[in-house]
Amino acid sequence: MSFTYEAVGATREDIAACPPGFRPLYVRTRLGEGVALFRRAAEAVLTWEMHRALGVGVDASAPRASEGVDVTVTLAGVIKAPCRVVWAVEETRRAGWAYGTLPGHPECGEEVFVVDRTGDGTVWLTIAAFSRPAKWYAKAGGPATRGLQQAYARRCGTVLRRMCSDASEV
Repeated sequence: MSFTYEAVGATREDIAACPPGFRPLYVRTRLGEGVALFRRAAEAVLTWEMHRALGVGVDASAPRASEGVDVTVTLAGVIKAPCRVVWAVEETRRAGWAYGTLPGHPECGEEVFVVDRTGDGTVWLTIAAFSRPAKWYAKAGGPATRGLQQAYARRCGTVLRRMCSDASEV
């Protein structure tokens, strides 16, 4: 299957990239501080654990995010959203990935999940996306669909912060 949009990988160089005709999404959540917290958060994002903790179904062709991995996310047990990882990064201070939509996804575009540790040791989760409706029900939802995307991104931050609350410096 091929991607449902042309700007595949646009978020690799600019996480907040938004091609014309798409709507941007950018949510950044402070998770805490320290190397241990960064490592825990990075692992949860890279292994789909954060998504599963949200109650989202994840069927991935690999246990860890890497370029080319196919992922189908299932929402509310009925909405299937097929995607493919377009890039992934796992560095000392930055880890995460982006996936692009495939045919059958209710939206069309790219979404990024990145954990980074700044110079002062603060750890952040950034979720960014560009999208537009692809299915009739996403179009019909209008502003409500956009609100659900924002709420989902904020919920990711809340869940990941809770998952990492026991991570401490060793």
